[in-house]
Amino acid sequence: MEITIKTAEQLRLTAEEFGLIQKKLGRTPNFTELCAFSAMWSEHCSYKNSISG
Repeated sequence: MEITIKTAEQLRLTAEEFGLIQKKLGRTPNFTELCAFSAMWSEHCSYKNSISG
């Protein structure tokens, strides 16, 4: 299976997030890895938009 931006978008990742994943890994992620990033970075499960303090 070829992983593309379209695959990432179907998993609710943005093109920017897909690019960041590729940069961090130094390669295109496989489907399982992309699913893991999608789950970790989802608005429902992540702290990326939380306010601490």
